[in-house]
Amino acid sequence: MIRKYLIPILAVAGLAFAIHTVRSEAAPRPASTPVAEPARSPFGDSVAGSGIIEASTQNIAIGTHVAGVVTEVFVKPGARVTSGDPLFKVDDRSLQAQRSVAVSRVAVAEQTLARLKSQPRKEDVPPAEARLRAARADLSEAREQLEMLEAVQDQRAVVREDLVRRRSAVAHAEARVAETEAQLALLKAGAWAPEIAVAEAQLAQARDEVRQIEVEIERLTVRAKVDADVLQVNVRVGEFAQVGPLTQPLIVLGETRTLWVRCDIDENDAWRIVPGAKAQVSLRGNPTIKTDNVSFVRIEPYVIPKRSLTGESTERVDTRVLQVVYAFPREALNAYVGQQVDVRIEAGDASRAGTRAVSAN
Repeated sequence: MIRKYLIPILAVAGLAFAIHTVRSEAAPRPASTPVAEPARSPFGDSVAGSGIIEASTQNIAIGTHVAGVVTEVFVKPGARVTSGDPLFKVDDRSLQAQRSVAVSRVAVAEQTLARLKSQPRKEDVPPAEARLRAARADLSEAREQLEMLEAVQDQRAVVREDLVRRRSAVAHAEARVAETEAQLALLKAGAWAPEIAVAEAQLAQARDEVRQIEVEIERLTVRAKVDADVLQVNVRVGEFAQVGPLTQPLIVLGETRTLWVRCDIDENDAWRIVPGAKAQVSLRGNPTIKTDNVSFVRIEPYVIPKRSLTGESTERVDTRVLQVVYAFPREALNAYVGQQVDVRIEAGDASRAGTRAVSAN
C-alpha cells in the first residue's frame, strides 16, 4: 500500500521544490551596498560611467619568437625599461653550437680563397723552372744523338731501328719541353679567375650562415621595443616559453607616466557625450580622492557589449556601451593600471547632440 503512493508523493515533492527554486532565483536580489558613495558630479548635468585605468600605450603583451626554456629574466614588475633593454632570454645552446660549426666553415673558406689569391707561390716557381731546364737539356741531348746518326756517311752502317728510336726520343723530349713550359706559364698566371669567384661565393655563403644564426640567437633575447614600465612578469627561469597567442602574456609593458581611463557609457546615454567634454575621475572606496586634471583623448567609434567589471550578479551586462578615453598625469591621481574608477562626464544638451547627429548624416 505504501509503495503504491510513494512514487506520486515523491513526484509532487520534487515539483514543489523545483517551483520554489525557480521563484527564489527569479526574485530580484537587493543591490549590493557600495563601500563608499561615489563622488558627486561637479557639473550641472553629467553622465556617469565606470572606468578602468590603463597605460597610455595600452597593455603591450610580450611573447617569444622561438619556443624554449627560459634561462634568464632581466626585469621585475615596476621596473622602467627603455627601447632595446633585454626582458628575458631563452636557452641558446643549440644555436651557439651551430654558430661554432658555421664559423669553422668561414675559416676554411677564407683559407681556400687566400690560397688561390696567393698563387703563384714564390717557392713553387724555381722547381718548375728547374724542370723546364732539365727538359730542354734532355731535348738538346736527344737532338745531338739524332744528328750524329744522320751524319754517318754510309747509312748502311746505321741500324734503322736506332734511327727511329732516336727520332722518337727527340719527339718525346720536345713534347716534354712543351708540357713543362705550359705548366710553368700556368703556375705564373696564378689561380683561374672562375675558381677565385667560386671561392669568394662560398666564403660569402658561409658568412651569411653565421649572420643568420646570430640573428636567431639575438631573437632568443626578447627586448623592449618602446620605453615603458613593467606591469607584469609572468615568466620564470626554468619555465618553457611557448610561441603564439597565450592566455597570459609572458610580460606586460605599458607607459604609465601618463595614464588613461577607459570609461563605459551606457548606449542609452551615448547621445549625451560631446567630444572634448570635461570629466572628473574619482577612486572607488574613497570618492574624496579625485582629479579634474583630465584631458579628452577620443571616443571609440564602435559600440561594444559591456564587460563585467565587478563580477557581481547584480551588475548589468545585457547592454552595449560607448567607450570614452581620457588621459591624466600619473601624479594627479594615486591609481594603478587595471583599477576601477568612477567617471563623471559633462553632458551635452539635446540641441548640440541633435546637431551633431544631423551633421553626421
